[in-house]
Amino acid sequence: MTLAKIVYASMTGNTEEIADIVAEAFENLDIEVEIDECTQVEADDFEDADICVVATYTYGEGDLPDEIVDFYEDLQELDLSGKIFGVCGSGDTFYDEYCKSVDDFDAAFVKTGATRGADIVKIEMAAEEEDIENLEAFAKKIVAAAS
Repeated sequence: MTLAKIVYASMTGNTEEIADIVAEAFENLDIEVEIDECTQVEADDFEDADICVVATYTYGEGDLPDEIVDFYEDLQELDLSGKIFGVCGSGDTFYDEYCKSVDDFDAAFVKTGATRGADIVKIEMAAEEEDIENLEAFAKKIVAAAS
């Protein structure tokens, strides 16, 4: 069975909810899912998955959340060739660097040799109905890319 690993960083709960929406969408597509908060896992845990997803928020003026920096740095050292990845997350358009951490993780995955399964999804604060539909479509595209 195809295994999707979702790692998230969440301060207010918005990004955890985004990760849960993606996890449920994968499960509805008969994909086995492991979901973990970023401080509970190591980047190389992605080596055991077929699908690798990071859901993160952006802190302040475009900064990675402190709790995910080590994970981010370790991720870039991996060879994830043959894996499918996706990145999503939340941000606030009040800041100039809207959802920059999502872009940073997308670039980090590219360095690993993994294949982008779907375009990144950026969500203003909490997921609304349209965002949930976008996240479900994101999951479907990733699963199709992994088939």
